Amino acid sequence: MKNAPLNSFDWMVVEPSLSEQFVLERSIREIEDCDNIDVLSQLCVAMAKAQWHQARLLKQAVGHIALLDAVLSGGEQKP
Repeated sequence: MKNAPLNSFDWMVVEPSLSEQFVLERSIREIEDCDNIDVLSQLCVAMAKAQWHQARLLKQAVGHIALLDAVLSGGEQKP
């Protein structure tokens, strides 16, 4: 991204590799083929916890990036 403009959000585009797509598809098929309600319930609980954690981490990271951007651009942090 040598010549990308400073305000470009291209870095946020997710383009999985072919290998990553295959791994995801295999996981999806395993879930779809599962008939055990207990296993599916445990999976849903684990996914809900992981999603919460990832959302919290992403929120913190975006806040940190915004603060760094403000410092680098000479702006001041608002309380």
